[in-house]
Amino acid sequence: MQQGRPSRTALAVAALRAAHQLMDVPVIFADPVALPILGPEAEARIRADEARLHAPPARFLRAALVARSRFAEDALAAAVARGVDQYVVLGAGLDTFAYRNPHSGLRVIEVDHPATQTWKRGMLAAAGIAPPASVTFAPVDFERDTLADGLARAGFDGNRPAFVAWLGVTVYLTRDAILDTLRRVAALAPGSGIVFDYGLPPDRLTESQRVAFQAMADRAAAEGEPWRSFFTPDALLADLRGLGFCAVEDVGSAELNPCYFSGRADGLALGGISRLAHATITGGGSGNGSLRPEGKAPSRTVHA
Repeated sequence: MQQGRPSRTALAVAALRAAHQLMDVPVIFADPVALPILGPEAEARIRADEARLHAPPARFLRAALVARSRFAEDALAAAVARGVDQYVVLGAGLDTFAYRNPHSGLRVIEVDHPATQTWKRGMLAAAGIAPPASVTFAPVDFERDTLADGLARAGFDGNRPAFVAWLGVTVYLTRDAILDTLRRVAALAPGSGIVFDYGLPPDRLTESQRVAFQAMADRAAAEGEPWRSFFTPDALLADLRGLGFCAVEDVGSAELNPCYFSGRADGLALGGISRLAHATITGGGSGNGSLRPEGKAPSRTVHA
């Protein structure tokens, strides 16, 4: 993201999420706020762009966006059922969960760059969407501030477990920055967990996947947000184990396409260039409560 302006990719992601509500039947991820947050002209813009949005590159990307949101919110619902009542959305962008939150008593903390949050709050106001009392904004400029400071200002309770969603972010960060954030999450209270997505290295992709990968990477770079980091599942598992996570689930197109996209006639499906990880702290984490610098579930690869 360029200094002083909101993320352009956050807007592109929100537009694809809204397009899913209009163009794909049945929807994989129902989001009644996806369209309103973009303003009164959003539907007309999407309808005018349907030819491009139905083409394979946009279809694959849209599938990845809605699948990761569905997977994360399914995992969140399971965490809430276990008693978790804090939800931290890292790199929230135009995420709409807080404005359609179905879980009574669940507190939502949105963490993002101050410029992006100011922009989002303006869009919410313009759309007439009032943030509920259950959501707190935690602006964090990581060049000047820490995640721990931002969460502390937002009233995060480090003595209770939390669920963290970190979607569409890791590919833009360095490996060290990714592992530092994961280390902070691993230090949360037992019962906490995180869902995040990550990109596969280009040399692990098929020729057609590499074409899609390059097109999306080029577009992100043109917006000033180049892709930086990629992982293989085995290497990531070793990293998560080393950080202290006690259980890790890792899923990709092989698991999610049969679960979310089977029987469709519109070609909506995952292209396989990214994966999702769900890592939890079941009692073996440090559990010190600090982020200091130290539906139908798919069949998953589970490492206990």
